[in-house]
Amino acid sequence: MAKSIIFGYTMLDSLAIKNFRNLKDLTIPSLGKVNLITGKNNTGKSAILEAIAIYASRADMGVILQQLEDRGEYYNDGESKGDLTEILIRSFSSLFNNRFIGFDSKDAILIGPIQFPLLENRVFEDIPVSLRFRKYIDESNADAQGNVIFRGRIPVEEYSLGTFKSDAKIGLEIAVGFESFILPLDKKVSLYNVSRNRIYEGNFQFVKTGSLDREFNGRLFDKITLTEKERYVINALKFIEPFTDRIAFVEEVKGKRTAVIKLTGSVAILPLRSMGDGINRIFTIILAMVNAEGGYLLIDEFENGLHYTVQEQLWSIIFKLAQELNIQVFATTHSEDCIAAFSRVLNTPNQTLQGKLIRLDNVNGTIQQVEYNAEELKIATDQNIETR
Repeated sequence: MAKSIIFGYTMLDSLAIKNFRNLKDLTIPSLGKVNLITGKNNTGKSAILEAIAIYASRADMGVILQQLEDRGEYYNDGESKGDLTEILIRSFSSLFNNRFIGFDSKDAILIGPIQFPLLENRVFEDIPVSLRFRKYIDESNADAQGNVIFRGRIPVEEYSLGTFKSDAKIGLEIAVGFESFILPLDKKVSLYNVSRNRIYEGNFQFVKTGSLDREFNGRLFDKITLTEKERYVINALKFIEPFTDRIAFVEEVKGKRTAVIKLTGSVAILPLRSMGDGINRIFTIILAMVNAEGGYLLIDEFENGLHYTVQEQLWSIIFKLAQELNIQVFATTHSEDCIAAFSRVLNTPNQTLQGKLIRLDNVNGTIQQVEYNAEELKIATDQNIETR
C-alpha cells in the first residue's frame, strides 16, 4: 500500500510490535486501508489497538495512563500506599511482556512499521516508538551564588552503576525515533498534572468496548456541528432509524450532556440512549471516524451492540469514509457475522480500497498472525473455513 502523510506521520503499511503485553515479537508484513483483526481470547487483539494508539500518539503519556486505568493497572490514585517509585514501576510494568522489569535495550517495547531487506535482519523504518525502564542520575551544578541548577537526566548503563549506585534512580525512557526523554518515577515528580479522560488532539480515535461515554461524544460532536461531517453521522443512523432528522447534545443535571434525537414528522425530542444499543454504537463509531480525518480509527469488538443485519451496511460506510477522509481503520472481532459482512463489502465489484483480515493464533505461547486478502477471505467464508 502506498504511504500517505498524515499530520507528519505515514499510514502503516506494516507493523512490528515487540515486548508489548502478550505480544513478544509480532510482525504483520502488510496492512490494508481497512483491517479486521480476529482470534481467540487472549491472543492480543486489543493489545494491537493499544500499541497503534501509543504509536500514533507518539507515546503521549495521557494515552498511556488512560490505557492503564482502563485495565485497572494504574495504581497511583491516592489509594496505594508505599514508595511512589515502586508503585509506578508496578503500573508501567503492566505494559511489558510478562510484566518484566528489565533495563537492557532488548527488553524495550518497540512499535512501528517494518521493512524486510532480509528476513533475518529485520529493521524498523520511519519513526518507531519505544519504551524501557532506565536507570539514571540527575545532573546538576551550582551557579555563582550557590543555587543548584538542574541540567538533565543522564542514563546510566548497568556496567557503570558501581560509580553511581547511591545516586541512581529508575525512570521510564520514552523514545520516538532518535529523540528520547526519561520520565522520573520518584516522589519529586507527580504524574497528576497529565491530562487524562480527554480527547487526544492528534491523529486517531479509539472506540472501546465499554459503555457509552456521553461527555466524550459530546466534545467530538461539537467539533463537527454544522459541517458536512454532521451529515455523515445522520445518514449512518438512518440504517437503524430511517426517520432520523437531527442530533444534538443537551445539558442534563449536574452539567452533564447527553445526545438527543429528533425524528422526521415528530416534535418529540428523545434521548438517543433510549433508542437501543445499535444506534448508539453506530453513532459512536461514525462520530469517532469523522473526527479521525487523515489518521487512524481503532474499534475494539466491532460487533458490540450491533445486529448482524446492519453490520454490512456499517462496513460500507466505513470503507466509503476511509476513502473520502483518508483514514486507516483497525477493528477487532469475535464474530463470524462480522467477518462475513466485512468480506462481502471488501469483495464488492466497485471496491477499490485494500482491506485485510488478520487472524491471531497462540502457538506455544507465541502470538502469530495469518493474513487474508480479499480473494482469500472470500474463499474462506464461502467454504465455511474457520477464520476466527
